[in-house]
Amino acid sequence: MSFFRNQFSNVVEWEEFRDDMIFWKWNNPEIKKGSKLIIRPGQDAVFINNGKIEGIFKDEGEFQIESDIIPFLSTLKGFKFMFNSGMRVEVLFVNTKEFTVKWGTQNPILIPTPQLPGGMPIRANGTFNFKVNDYVTLIDKVAGVKSTYLVEDVKIRITSVLNQLLMKWISREGKDMFNLQANSMDIARGIREDLDMEVMGDGLAITGFQVMSFNYPQEIQDMITKVASQGMIGNLTQYQQVSMTDGIASGRVQGGGAAADMAGMMMGMNLAGEMMKNLSQNPVAGQHPNSITGTGAGAAGNAAARPNFCPNCGAKNEGANFCPNCGQKLG
Repeated sequence: MSFFRNQFSNVVEWEEFRDDMIFWKWNNPEIKKGSKLIIRPGQDAVFINNGKIEGIFKDEGEFQIESDIIPFLSTLKGFKFMFNSGMRVEVLFVNTKEFTVKWGTQNPILIPTPQLPGGMPIRANGTFNFKVNDYVTLIDKVAGVKSTYLVEDVKIRITSVLNQLLMKWISREGKDMFNLQANSMDIARGIREDLDMEVMGDGLAITGFQVMSFNYPQEIQDMITKVASQGMIGNLTQYQQVSMTDGIASGRVQGGGAAADMAGMMMGMNLAGEMMKNLSQNPVAGQHPNSITGTGAGAAGNAAARPNFCPNCGAKNEGANFCPNCGQKLG
């Protein structure tokens, strides 16, 4: 008797498991007496009879269908294998992992913006995550007509509506067209919610959506870079001062050469100018604010007391309180 039982027995398993496959349907017409079920890590086995779920088995391992599985099937608990007949049920193996898929816009999306009448052409790329979360809906809408279901099938479904969703959430609430990356989290959150509603009818759930980058046409990107550079430089005089100071401190501008002399001269002139400006705004205590430009013995005496040449660097002085070259106080 055992000889015939082994002849009719079979193994119910997803042997060629694929990471890019969402489910796979065991395609034998019936389960024989003495069969066993093998569930590997990352798989669930769903027994289906007449389109309805009989039982879902999640524990990995090897199980005897007659003794370990049938007693837990909802309407087939009393099923008894006959000598030469098997149990007619379908077994759907479901990949339980969370899938991560890369996406990217194939063509630029024209986002309406007042700056460009024809719209701002923008490309974007990123990733999204999804998993199976409703077996009943999955079987009813997808597995009932398909024997396999691939990640690529879901990607095609998602990318078919992605351009419209990007346009919707980029344009919403007046997003800054030239700084979309700063708003990428808000944009991604809105798209994820819409995509989740889109695939919910297939028994799937979008668990994450990320925008890695927004890409502008080269001429627009050059303009953004130029505006950002001008904003960083700000005051040109301050930029020159900082550049020269960095050059001397790093050794790129060294003493003895024309570059160093020019740098020292410009720094001295700028420093003297700032000091004169501060002096004019904050006159010496006890003096009338206009006394510095006045005439008379006091002004003449002060001018006479100032040397014609700086005692520190030798630069010529024309009546200033501070040397225009090195900043040495002269009067």
